[in-house]
Amino acid sequence: MTDEPDGQGRETITLYEAVGGDVGVRALTRRFYQLMDTLPEAARCRAIHPPNLAGSEEKLYEYLTGWLGGPPLYTEKRGHPMLRRRHFDASIGPAERDEWLLCFVQALEETVPSEGLRKIILEPVTRLAHHMQNQD
Repeated sequence: MTDEPDGQGRETITLYEAVGGDVGVRALTRRFYQLMDTLPEAARCRAIHPPNLAGSEEKLYEYLTGWLGGPPLYTEKRGHPMLRRRHFDASIGPAERDEWLLCFVQALEETVPSEGLRKIILEPVTRLAHHMQNQD
């Protein structure tokens, strides 16, 4: 999305802006990791993360910021995401994938009021989660 007129007299905005910018992405990632850390139904996903989730939360915040059209924080700090390669040491099967998505969907529902915006974000995130699976 750009900040240029859409030809109908409206301005378009980035997904980053639509979710509330820095505050919105921080709220989403914070809630996501709170859910992962506390939901019994996310235990297998939680188990493949480090004991302290602060670093994981920061990396997801940086990645989502750029992915949603905000500043490219992740690539500036860490280079190309190469997400599948960076997660290959974690055993991600269908259960871990689905638990990750459960937390993401709930965090998205709790922090992004617009159902339409949630749908726009969730479709590619779901594809990404399936792409990250590296075990049967």
